[in-house]
Amino acid sequence: MRNAFYGKWVIAAAFLTFGISVGLPYYNMPFFYDYYQSAFHWPLRSITLGFPLAALLTLWVGPVVVPRFSPKMLIVIGTGMTFLAFFGLSQMTGSLPVYYGLWFLYTFGYILSGPIPHQIIISQWYRRNRGSAMGIVYVGVGLVGAFGPSLIKPLTAHYNFRTALLAIGCVMFLAWPVALFIQKNKPSDIGQFPDGDSEPTVDQNVEALSYSHLLRQAPFWLLLIGSFCSIGSIGAINQHMKLVFKDQGFTDQAQLNEAWGTATQWILWSSILGRLLVGKLADMFPMKYVMTVTYFVVAGTIPLLLSVTPGTNPHLFAIVFGFAMGADYMLIPLMAAKQFGVNSLSRAMALILPMDTIGQTWLPQGVSLLRESFGSYGTAMTVVLGIALVGATAILLLPKERKIEA
Repeated sequence: MRNAFYGKWVIAAAFLTFGISVGLPYYNMPFFYDYYQSAFHWPLRSITLGFPLAALLTLWVGPVVVPRFSPKMLIVIGTGMTFLAFFGLSQMTGSLPVYYGLWFLYTFGYILSGPIPHQIIISQWYRRNRGSAMGIVYVGVGLVGAFGPSLIKPLTAHYNFRTALLAIGCVMFLAWPVALFIQKNKPSDIGQFPDGDSEPTVDQNVEALSYSHLLRQAPFWLLLIGSFCSIGSIGAINQHMKLVFKDQGFTDQAQLNEAWGTATQWILWSSILGRLLVGKLADMFPMKYVMTVTYFVVAGTIPLLLSVTPGTNPHLFAIVFGFAMGADYMLIPLMAAKQFGVNSLSRAMALILPMDTIGQTWLPQGVSLLRESFGSYGTAMTVVLGIALVGATAILLLPKERKIEA
C-alpha cells in the first residue's frame, strides 16, 4: 500500500515559509521610509536608492549561489540573512553606507529564500494543476504581508519604528522549523512521484537547458522583458504608494499611516483572490492570454492610484491593484516552466528573478528622480504606465506552446 501523497504538506509548508520570507519584510518596508526621513534627514532619493544598489550588487547571486544549495537550505540561509538585515536596520544611527550595506544583505537573503526555492519545490511536486498549487502558496505572501500593518503600526505607535523593524526580523526564525522538518525538496526524496502518480512523469529525466541555450531563445527574452516591465511597475507603486498619498493631500501623519495601512491590507487581501483565481485560470486556458490580461490590468491601476485623495478612500485602487499584483508574480514561474520545462526552471528563474529585481528597484528610483524634478508624481506615474504597457505587449508576443530552438 502506497503512502498518502505528501504534496499537501509541501504546499502548506511553502505557504508559511514564503509568507514569512517575502510577505512580511518586502511589503512592509516602505512603511518606514518617512520615519527614515524624519530621524536621519535623508532625502527621498537616498532612501529609495538602497534596494536598487543592492539589486545590482546581487545580480550574480541567482546563477552562482542558488544552484549550490537545496531549496530547503536556501530558505533557511536566506531568512537568517533577512533577520540580520532587519536587526541592523533597527540599530541604524544615520550612516547611509551602513543603510546600503543592510539593503545588500536583505536582497541577498530575498533571492535565496524568496520566490526561487518555493517555485522550484512546487514545480517538482506538481505537473498537473501546477497553477492552482502555486496560487495557494502565493496566498501565503498576501496573508502574512497583510498581517504586517497590524504588527508594525501599534509597535511603532507604542514604542518606535526601530522596535517594529526588529520584530519583523525576529519573525524570520519561524520559517526554520517548517523548512527543516516539514518541507521536502522533491517527491523522490521520500519515494514518491509528482502529483501522487504511480509512475514518473515523462519529463522527469529531461536534461535542463544550459544558460547559454536559454539566452538564445526568443521566448526567454520576451518573458524577461515582459516581467521586468510589469514587476518594475508594481515595484514603483508599492515603494511610492505612501509618498503618493502624501503628495495628494494626506499631510497628517496619523491620517497618512491609516490610508497606507488600509490600502496595504486591501492590496494583500485582494492579491489572495488574484492568486487563487488566476492560478486556476492558468490551468484551464492558454497561459499567454491569462498573463497578458493580468499585465494590462496592472497598467490600468496607475490612474486609480492617482485618484486617491483625503476626500476618497483607496479601496478601489487597492482591490484592483492587489488582484493583478498577486497574479503577476505567480505567473512568471508558471510561464517559465511551460516555455522551458520544469527541469530548466531553476536556471531560467536564476536569470529572470535578479533582472526583475533590477526593474523592481530601479524603476522606483527613477520615479523618485522624476518626482523631485517635476514636483509631483503625475509625470513619473505616466512613465510607469508606459513601461507597464510595454511589458504587457511583450507577453502578448510569446508563443502559446513551448518552442525551444537548438
